[in-house]
Amino acid sequence: MTGPAAFDLGPRRHPRRMSLTPMIDVVFLLLIFFMLASRFGTDAVLPISGGAEGAGSDWQGAPRLVDVLPGGLQVNGVPTDPGTLVAGVAALLPDPGAAVILRPRDGADLQRLVAVMDLLRDGGIPNLILVE
Repeated sequence: MTGPAAFDLGPRRHPRRMSLTPMIDVVFLLLIFFMLASRFGTDAVLPISGGAEGAGSDWQGAPRLVDVLPGGLQVNGVPTDPGTLVAGVAALLPDPGAAVILRPRDGADLQRLVAVMDLLRDGGIPNLILVE
């Protein structure tokens, strides 16, 4: 046999379409990776002086120790309401830049400590020293 029938290999098959499923899976995996690896928003910076930073300077004025308790606040050992904290501490400051010592006590959580720091900073007392 000569001619086109000699090379007949059977019925003609249609080319198979490529599946997009693996590519979509890879795109979703990359999307999840970049969502988990990226940072959403900026972290708040808490300016805190260490205990050793004030070692070379002289302490001036009355003691200014704010104890942060889970259920309340104390200024120099006296229970204080959060509404009067800024006024009570400001009365003890010899100048506006003087330091105030913060001491978390009896299992006070970090969120409570940060709330007290924000309260003092918003009240015009920026120099805070955190001790254990």
